[in-house]
Amino acid sequence: MRQVLKKTRGLWSLLSSSILLLLIWWLLSFVLKSAAVPAPLAALKSFLTSMQGDLSLHLIVSLYRVLASLVLATVLAVPLGIFLGKNPGIDAKVAPMIYLTYPVPKVVFMPILLILLGIGDLSKIVLITLITFYQILVTTRDAAKNLEKGYLASVLSLGARPWDLYRHVYFPGCLPAILTALRLGLGTAMAVLFLAETYATQTGIGFFIMDSLSRMNYEEMFAGIIAMGLMGFFLYLLLDKAEKMVCTWMHL
Repeated sequence: MRQVLKKTRGLWSLLSSSILLLLIWWLLSFVLKSAAVPAPLAALKSFLTSMQGDLSLHLIVSLYRVLASLVLATVLAVPLGIFLGKNPGIDAKVAPMIYLTYPVPKVVFMPILLILLGIGDLSKIVLITLITFYQILVTTRDAAKNLEKGYLASVLSLGARPWDLYRHVYFPGCLPAILTALRLGLGTAMAVLFLAETYATQTGIGFFIMDSLSRMNYEEMFAGIIAMGLMGFFLYLLLDKAEKMVCTWMHL
């Protein structure tokens, strides 16, 4: 019964939020009376029509780029972050390099990556991975560093080996922080994806949006914006679902 009530409240919250956003959008369209801000109904019709054409292909390309980047960044950053958090001596030597390179806006390397890796998927995936890597790395390292020492002592008293600590203590203990970092990284990845897809490419939602803008087809442009918003929304839902599945102790 409790689960049913939670789902009902969640659906009602989603529905009310959607209605509120559509109302705000309609009011802006009504007040501005500009072709650049079409009414929600016209944009939604264009979205449905475009999804039967090229937009669905652009959406698949963008989804692939985001997912590949997040998976690659996670695979690289999580083991390194846990290792640094577990070994303060090594972390003290590596930390200055992280602090020096983390604040540098990685998008400035986009022209270099395009020259070295080409204008295809690889350069965009590497750029997004490079940016989200740092977010996941720092969050994971801090989570491992601040892990409750009692957990370590309990497992060590049972004769655990170093690998057992990583597998049964550090990784589960850092998992909520890792998923939080992925949520934050997803927002950054979507923003960088749009920027990368507006430069020297003919695929992806970013290209679709800017191409529609150049043709002054504003309804189609908003169809692309809706597609990108929905992609981010469902990826966030996927991360929430993953957290409930793998961090069951947090939802008892």
